[in-house]
Amino acid sequence: MKREKLPLLTMCGLLALIMGAVTGSRAQTIIPDSALIPSNTYYTDILGSSSIMGRNDDGSSAQLPLGFTLNFFGSDYSTFWVNNNGNVSFTQSISQYTPTGPQGASVPLIAPFFADVDTRNSGSGLVYLRNDIPNEVIVTWDAVGYFGSHADKLDSFQLVLRGPGYSIPVGEGSIGFFYKSMQWETGDASGGSGGFGGTPAAVGFGNGAGQGEVLQGSIQNGISGIVSDHHIWFNQNLTPVPPPPSNPNVPEPGTLSLLAGMGLSGAGMLWRRRRLA
Repeated sequence: MKREKLPLLTMCGLLALIMGAVTGSRAQTIIPDSALIPSNTYYTDILGSSSIMGRNDDGSSAQLPLGFTLNFFGSDYSTFWVNNNGNVSFTQSISQYTPTGPQGASVPLIAPFFADVDTRNSGSGLVYLRNDIPNEVIVTWDAVGYFGSHADKLDSFQLVLRGPGYSIPVGEGSIGFFYKSMQWETGDASGGSGGFGGTPAAVGFGNGAGQGEVLQGSIQNGISGIVSDHHIWFNQNLTPVPPPPSNPNVPEPGTLSLLAGMGLSGAGMLWRRRRLA
């Protein structure tokens, strides 16, 4: 049986939102959907040797070492928890399953897809951790189902988290969200039916005190379709990283063929002129 719902906003988070409204400070930043980049793969298909927590509903891993120090909303963290419900958290684990947006959670967290993941059905995949690369942690919710114990629709998404010692290639970032097929967005206990309706998933970051950044479309119908077959990178300041620009000085293959043809034609004309001279 689903455990009793936890408060969606702690008093701390509610107070921060109220103070933000009074002082005019921005409690929430919206990440535009246009920052998503079309793709249909994980960052890596090497997920890890075994599931981090086995089949469960609302469960979490043990406290885990990051292997580096992450500065997140001005605080440094060296450990984290993987939570079944589509996020990783700092300071403690979290079993909350209905999002009010990541900024509404009671602890700092990074949420590639904060929703009611339920992996108890044997048709569901599991959650995996890969931490064999220095200064990098990868968490994958691989083809996971939704509450209550449904596996008729599955979501596949991945979080890439890097420390300051990682040499980041051009066009990538410190934090990456990767999505393959995303077929559901709401669990039954969040007011959904068949994976939709009610209070859908949220995507983004929260500091545990009412401030955060959320993807446009979070907690709205259709969020699964927005992120499906896309990815997005963020830098250390949680700003989306644009894809690397294509090199305008490199001609397209068709252009190269045309230029080659023009070159041969020009050489032929020059040879004929010399013969006529």
